[in-house]
Amino acid sequence: MNTKMYVGNLPFTAPSGGHQPLFSQFGAVTDVYVAMDKMTGRPRGFAFVTMGTPEEMTAAINGLNGQDFGGRKLGGISEARPKSVHGFGGGGGSACTGVWCRASPGLGCS
Repeated sequence: MNTKMYVGNLPFTAPSGGHQPLFSQFGAVTDVYVAMDKMTGRPRGFAFVTMGTPEEMTAAINGLNGQDFGGRKLGGISEARPKSVHGFGGGGGSACTGVWCRASPGLGCS
């Protein structure tokens, strides 16, 4: 079962590693990936956090959605879904990259 969640509306100034204590109050945190802007090297305002068990993930989602962190209200915390596999051929491509994707209308995620 999935234990990875999407966390949105993170502060852009949060220190590296500063997210783990926030989530560890709900259980074991096994991984934190903070998306970084390639051009500026600054955080993009969202992360993927992996918890030890599905129950811990659910507790973190319920406990943190809408809570203040670094002057911003955390938003859109939800279970991350695997990115759909897109075939080659045809133009364009998906705006989603990487292994995990949060479903967003218009971004080619499903």
